[in-house]
Amino acid sequence: MSERLVESFGVPFKIIVGLWSIHVVQWFLGLKLGFLGVFPLKAFGLKGILFSPLIHGDFGHLLSNTPPLFVLTALIIFFYRKVALRSFAMIYFLTGLAVWLFGRPVFHIGASGVIYGLVAFVFWSGIFRRNFKSIALALLVVFYYGSMFMGVLPGQEGISWESHLLGGLMGIFVAWWYKEEIEKDEVKKAYSWETEPELPPEPFFENDLFEKTKMEREQERETRRTDWF
Repeated sequence: MSERLVESFGVPFKIIVGLWSIHVVQWFLGLKLGFLGVFPLKAFGLKGILFSPLIHGDFGHLLSNTPPLFVLTALIIFFYRKVALRSFAMIYFLTGLAVWLFGRPVFHIGASGVIYGLVAFVFWSGIFRRNFKSIALALLVVFYYGSMFMGVLPGQEGISWESHLLGGLMGIFVAWWYKEEIEKDEVKKAYSWETEPELPPEPFFENDLFEKTKMEREQERETRRTDWF
């Protein structure tokens, strides 16, 4: 359990350190890396599928994305260990590709699309898997991140609502894609009465009841009474 917990926090910690290192270098050198974002339907914008979640406009932008990215990544690694890294990678790249296909013709940067994808993944895993653990996690995510729904609404100045919306849709898709790959603790326990072999049905009457004569049946009853005494 302790090793699993350390691993669950270790991976997102490295991701956050990487994001902050990139931004500090960008700030210290006075670089403008917005051109590494996704620019829809342009060949030069394809590189943003890989780099856009790593680039943030300012420290406030990065700071707002840090806690949910850390918590949600740790959450799926701990509770959905079998599919966590594959799910994260699919959400990461599919969100970028979807933004490139359907976003507005501006540079889209930041990890918020991935965050929305992770929120949707955890919530919809509860819907698709329908076990106690996944449903509890879904409710937990709704409680803490339910207000994020407003971020998918269009017309918000300076916000890539397309990344939020498309990231959420990709999260739903990935949750559906991996719904059958359940964890060991999600396997339903089989009770003893479910594993016992089914006994053949017993007839209400004896099979040879109507083949016996009246005298034979009387003799059987007399024998039972004698045996009892």
